[in-house]
Amino acid sequence: MIKALFLAIVMVLGVSLNVMAAVDLNTASATELESIKGVGPAKAQAIVEYRKANGDFKSVDDLGNVKGFGKKSIDKLRGEISVSKGKAEKAAKADKK
Repeated sequence: MIKALFLAIVMVLGVSLNVMAAVDLNTASATELESIKGVGPAKAQAIVEYRKANGDFKSVDDLGNVKGFGKKSIDKLRGEISVSKGKAEKAAKADKK
């Protein structure tokens, strides 16, 4: 009984933490991007295509360069998205070692 209760608590916390995590514009797949409220398949694909053509996003505000995203929509999404350090920056750090 205690094991089952413990497992249930761990599952709930795990799901809660996963929901609270911001989606990274530089690493998320189109499917992961679609999990964001207000981002459908077309916008998710536009983000992925922009990233492939232009490289990693430097900031959340760079999302404004993607068709379909304006200042208002970016402000609404700000708490749900993030931008990790880009691949280029990580590679530069690795080269310095």
